[in-house]
Amino acid sequence: MDKFAALAEPNRRRMIELIATRNQISSSAISNEFTISAPAVSQHLKILREAGLIQVEKRAQQRLYSLNSEGIDEIWEWLNQMRSFWNDRLDVLEKILTDEANKKDEGDIK
Repeated sequence: MDKFAALAEPNRRRMIELIATRNQISSSAISNEFTISAPAVSQHLKILREAGLIQVEKRAQQRLYSLNSEGIDEIWEWLNQMRSFWNDRLDVLEKILTDEANKKDEGDIK
């Protein structure tokens, strides 16, 4: 699943926040934070895992979830590319608008 599609769902975003703040958290602890059923939580965690955003470690009967730094880094890389793209475009627009405003001001002075 696409990382951004996985993050489009509010419960999954909240799960990512919980995992990030606790570093490693059990599925039961995650489930306790939601009003949705445990199977629904498991399904959301599966989607996040398949998207490469989280990883799971099995310890006996417990499953411990943590962020997958590689998956999170991919999102950051894409966001930084978009930020750079739009900053460059907006800088060009600002220059054009400033040049136009200066031309108008020069025309008003004459």
